[in-house]
Amino acid sequence: MNYPVWYLPETGGGFLIALIAILHVFVSHFAVGGGLYLIYAEKKALQEKSQALLDFTKEHARFFLLVTMVFGSITGVGIWFIIALVNPDATSFLIHNFVFGWAAEWVFFTVEIAAAFVYFYTFGRMDSATHQKVGWVYFISAWLSLFLINGIIGVMLTPGSWAENLDFWKGLFNPSFFPSLVFRTCIAVMIAACYGYLSASFTKNEEVRIAMSRFSAKWALVMLIAIVPSAIWYISVLPAEAYSLVMGKSPTIAAVLPWGSWGIVIFLTIMLGAGIVRPAYNLKPVALMALVSALLIMGGFEWTREAARRPYVINEVMYSNGIMKNDVEKFNREGFLPSAIWSKNRALTEDNQLAAGKELFVFQCYSCHTVNGTNNDIVAATQSMSYRALVKYIEKIHQVRYFMPPFAGTEEEGKALAAYIAGGLHGKEIAEQKEAVDPAEMGKILFEENCSSCHEVDDMVDPMQGTEKQEIVEMLQTLDEISEEMEPFSGTEQEQNVLADFLDSLNKGGQ
Repeated sequence: MNYPVWYLPETGGGFLIALIAILHVFVSHFAVGGGLYLIYAEKKALQEKSQALLDFTKEHARFFLLVTMVFGSITGVGIWFIIALVNPDATSFLIHNFVFGWAAEWVFFTVEIAAAFVYFYTFGRMDSATHQKVGWVYFISAWLSLFLINGIIGVMLTPGSWAENLDFWKGLFNPSFFPSLVFRTCIAVMIAACYGYLSASFTKNEEVRIAMSRFSAKWALVMLIAIVPSAIWYISVLPAEAYSLVMGKSPTIAAVLPWGSWGIVIFLTIMLGAGIVRPAYNLKPVALMALVSALLIMGGFEWTREAARRPYVINEVMYSNGIMKNDVEKFNREGFLPSAIWSKNRALTEDNQLAAGKELFVFQCYSCHTVNGTNNDIVAATQSMSYRALVKYIEKIHQVRYFMPPFAGTEEEGKALAAYIAGGLHGKEIAEQKEAVDPAEMGKILFEENCSSCHEVDDMVDPMQGTEKQEIVEMLQTLDEISEEMEPFSGTEQEQNVLADFLDSLNKGGQ
């Protein structure tokens, strides 16, 4: 490890990244789409020769400036701060490989800031044609910032050939670049319309409130419809593994999808009912609810995109714990701790097994798991597992759960990690498997090592009822056909028969 780990066991760095990033992305997309919204709101006011609509547009421009330039900038700095602390390896890797892209984005961002201030402070003081041109300068600069950032964050999910050659242009124009760009542009305008809808709810002029509520709702609904084909296009270019995670194989994605779905339903209902049909119903609580529902949509998308990269932070290049994919074999052969710069325990001994195991957890597991926290709590996830079960599970963790990185280290380091989780966190016995045991005890041990990560012994009694031993043997060979989350038993034929005898004994014991 080249960097120390900022260890917050009960909170987890991933949760902090998600919290700051989702809020920032929600505002930064407003910063892109909001420029276009202001241009056409001003154009509408000029075409209708309405001073009231111009006054509304100017007030919305003030709101836009404060939200995007103050809150947006603060959360933007917050993202760089938190990712540099939580995953410095990935941050450094992307900066060094896309330094030209970042530099170009900062140029456009500077132009964007200048144009935003000129647009607001010259409102009513500059001729309308020139003023709208300033608005276009702002929007184009903001969209070009999105253009560049979209490519850099897109390569983290769909690297394509960039994963092999690290070519800047291959990385920037990665397989998901164009579908993601269309999707994000649509959602940026949709969010901007939602903020416009919110501004309208605060307007005291009833005619302006109704006119701009309907205007905003039309924009929002058109963009929501346009998002659908772009989302389908986006999903279609995902790598096979990421596609399967998005389509339900990831429990993290499955947990958040209902929130996004409810967001769409609420947003659609409000914009149709209190936007198009009855814009007079656009009251402050209604508009705030629409804003929250749009945040749920954006948050659901960003959460899904992040989770779809697992077990990587940069797909096919770097795992979520900062370990390069190409280094895993070396760590398995030579050991992880000796090369971890910030490790206190470079060599394993009988006296430092738990301490070394804790360091291995911090370096390799903490990026996704908390300790007694609310997000992916390792204590709750391993509650039913013994030391021996954890040793076996860690050996094949990537095969059993694709979205988890493989353990990178020697067999002894894997045992140290298992010892820390079982003994250090749960206070369980740390005991190696006995050399000679009777068949019944051996069957129990095999169940413990291969099945207890998901199943309790008592839970298997009812499913085994009426099942013959030969059927159990065949089931062990085809577990992946029963459930995608299981894999066929990988032990020897003798071990397979011993485990089948144990499961069969549950069958007979239950009769």
